Amino acid sequence: MPNVINVILSGGVGSRLWPLSRKSKPKQFLPIFEGKSLFEMTIERNQLLTNDFIAVGNQEHHQLTKDCFSSYPNSKFTLISEALPRNTAAAIAFPCFDLDPSTILLVTPSDHIIQDQPEYIKAMKQGIALAASGNLVCFGVKPSHPETGYGYVEYEGFDVKSFREKPDVATAASFIEQGNFLWNAGIFCFQAGVYLEELGRYEPEILDRAKEAWAKQKDYVLPIDESLSIPSKSIDYAVMEKSDKIKVVPADFAWSDLGSFDAIWDFQESQESVSKAPYKNLALSTNNKHVEFLGVKDLIVVETDDAILILPRHQSQQVKQVYERLEKENSILLQ
Repeated sequence: MPNVINVILSGGVGSRLWPLSRKSKPKQFLPIFEGKSLFEMTIERNQLLTNDFIAVGNQEHHQLTKDCFSSYPNSKFTLISEALPRNTAAAIAFPCFDLDPSTILLVTPSDHIIQDQPEYIKAMKQGIALAASGNLVCFGVKPSHPETGYGYVEYEGFDVKSFREKPDVATAASFIEQGNFLWNAGIFCFQAGVYLEELGRYEPEILDRAKEAWAKQKDYVLPIDESLSIPSKSIDYAVMEKSDKIKVVPADFAWSDLGSFDAIWDFQESQESVSKAPYKNLALSTNNKHVEFLGVKDLIVVETDDAILILPRHQSQQVKQVYERLEKENSILLQ
C-alpha cells in the first residue's frame, strides 16, 4: 500500500447539538458513545489503514486534541492548530505543504459515526487505489431515506455526474427513486501534490494565501494575521465541484454526520438503547439524571449543568437557530 496519512479535520462547533456541544468542547470531543468521543472513534477506525495522523483544528482545542492522541501511543500524530479557521479548502492544504507530493491523504471529519467496519475499510482501500492513479476521490453512502440535511452525489460507476446541494423533501425522494444518487459523506482521498495542483488551478488565491500563512507557522500553529487573508471556502466548492479528476466510491457502510439530535436518536435506536415504551422519547444528560416521560412522544430533552433544551424530534435542525440567537446575544451559554 502507498504511504497514507489520515488527516482529521476538527474545526466544527456542532451548533445543532447545543447545549451538549459548546465552543470550549464541541461534539467531536464529547465522550457520549460508551465513554469514547467521536474523535477517538475516528482514530481507531483509521488505524486499520495507517498509523500516521495529522489533525487540523482550532487552536482553542489544542489540549483536547492532544488528550485524544495520548490514548494511542503506538501511532504518530501531528497537530496543526489554526488561530482562525478558514474552512476546509485551506485546512487540507496546510498538511500538503509539509508532505511529499506523492503522499496520499485520507481526509476525514472528526465528528462522524460510521458502522460496519469491514465495509468502511473496503471502501477506503478502493479510494486509496483511485487516488494513487492521480484522482481526487470522494465517498458516497447509499441513502436509506430521503434526507434533506445532506448533499448528494449523482454517479455512474466511479464517475461523478453532478453534485447536488441539500435538497427539499420532494427532490430528495426523487433522488432515492432514481437510484443513482449517494449521500456525500465528506470524506476525501488524494495525493498531496494533486490536491495542491487542483486548488491552484481553481482557487489560486486560497493556495497563495494559505502558503503565505504556512510559511510563518511556528510549531505547527498558524498566525492569525496571515490567516485573515485566506478566503473561506469548503473543499467542495473550491475543488471537488470543479475538477475533472473527480471519482466517487459508492459505499455500503452505515454513516451519519451526527449533526442533529435526530441523528443521535437514529444512532441510539440502531443500538437498541432507546426505550421500547409505546411513546418513544429521548433524554440526553451530562449529569446522568433519570428522566421519565408520561403521555408524550417524539420529544427530546437535553440537560447540562446550565441549560435545558426541550424540542419535538422533527425540529432538531432548528436548534442551530437557537445557537445563532445566543451567539448574537454573546451568551455565556455557548462557552
